[in-house]
Amino acid sequence: MLATILNFKTMKKLLYILSILSILSLTSCEEVVDVNLNTAPAKLVIDASINWEKGTAGNQQTIKLSTTTGFYSNVIPKVSGATVFITNSSNTVFDFVEEVANTGEYICNNFVPIINENYVLTVTYAGQTYTATEKMMPVPDITSVSQRDDAGFSGEDIEVKFFFQDNGSEINSYMSKFITPVNAFPEFEVYDDRFEQGNQMFGLYSNEDLKAGNNIDFTLYGISTQYYNYMDILIGISGSNSGGPFQTIPTTVRGNIINQTDESNYCLGYFRLCEIVKMQYTVQ
Repeated sequence: MLATILNFKTMKKLLYILSILSILSLTSCEEVVDVNLNTAPAKLVIDASINWEKGTAGNQQTIKLSTTTGFYSNVIPKVSGATVFITNSSNTVFDFVEEVANTGEYICNNFVPIINENYVLTVTYAGQTYTATEKMMPVPDITSVSQRDDAGFSGEDIEVKFFFQDNGSEINSYMSKFITPVNAFPEFEVYDDRFEQGNQMFGLYSNEDLKAGNNIDFTLYGISTQYYNYMDILIGISGSNSGGPFQTIPTTVRGNIINQTDESNYCLGYFRLCEIVKMQYTVQ
């Protein structure tokens, strides 16, 4: 009997010690751990998005150059000293000049956008020449907007649709951008008319935090099939298909810009030319 009591007391002491050790181990998990990440060599990033809004001349366009940087860096390095120009099928050259030093923004004030025209981008920097070819794609008008107040799983979300008419005589792809006060960043979606040839199509935005009085800035882009495929991958990576704790790191998504000097030294970014339409809608 005495041995049983002693064993019981011993077990209580052991459990008490284990509890203390558990608390100490949990406390130690709260310490901040700095992870030493390897930084890959910087890559040139070319943001060559030529947007021609309907009803405007479209003559002023900007191409932005930067480089990749370390994970913990809050500063995006700008690229100066590059030569940037676009050539059309008539060999007309549109020069893009960095008017303000060290901004990485190269501006052209006499660009001539023409629907279905082919353009070639050329960027020369640090002894490397990068080129890309793309076509200026058309976009239809936004014909109407509708709102529902009983959308979503709860039946209480606000849903807004922007309608547009697809051209049934050609293959088309589209991209939409939504800017709202309930999201810190714009939301993008891409569509094609594979199953909607010649039909009315729509861009849809829904959010449980949307409320009456909020403004939705909607932009519709006419895009090429190649750019549709590129953005479809990017949206998939950055959206609900990524970010899980056991997800593998996605591979780098390369655009249509090729390094003609050294193909293995690739850059990031895409050269696209889009006709666009914009509309702002105030939630009722």
